Amino acid sequence: MKLGLVIDLDTCVGCHACVVSCKQWNTSGTLGALTDYDPYGKEPNGVAFNRVRSYEVDEYPNNKTVNMPMSCMHCETAECVTVCPTGASFKREEDGIVLVDQDKCMGCNLCSWACPYGARELDQASGTMKKCTLCVDRIYDMELSEAERQPACVLTCPTRARHFGDFDDPDSNVSVLVRERNGLQSMPELGYNPVNHYLPPRPKPNAPIHDGGQLEPLTDRFKKWLNKVVVR
Repeated sequence: MKLGLVIDLDTCVGCHACVVSCKQWNTSGTLGALTDYDPYGKEPNGVAFNRVRSYEVDEYPNNKTVNMPMSCMHCETAECVTVCPTGASFKREEDGIVLVDQDKCMGCNLCSWACPYGARELDQASGTMKKCTLCVDRIYDMELSEAERQPACVLTCPTRARHFGDFDDPDSNVSVLVRERNGLQSMPELGYNPVNHYLPPRPKPNAPIHDGGQLEPLTDRFKKWLNKVVVR
């Protein structure tokens, strides 16, 4: 089993509902409170596992705002696990979820520096590293109905842009979406093989052509852009 997310960048509107629900669930769940730093100050900040970054893709008249949620990719070859000196960062064999053992973590930041996706957050209050767990305490809670056993971000998304499932199952919803919509990984050239995939935006109908030439297929153009995104 290989659990992960598919995020549809064509339908994500950047509303941050996934950010809020992630914060709420993980503050009340097994990880304890996620610290906020000066929440009512001039520059509020704090620990969050899911952040939405917005980019302008292409140029007018073919431009499009793409809202790109970023969280842990649960990479198959997770460099954050490799560099951890205490074994606090580990990848579960049974489902591929990457987690951090809070009792072993010493907050050295090595895993954060190794992660190219900026997915890890050092909680200054606890002195330990925290990150997306795919709501592991929720997806295996048999007291919940099957429909509710999904990550909080997936359940709350108002546009259904987020999907959760088993990538090892070729007939799962996430596998079908990736196959039918040419789902892409972020920065695959690094060799970490992230489990999470993004579905590229669909082309605009009757999009104008620059200088009478032919537009490069949108998937190819988006792939080039996705590999250039700087998340830090």
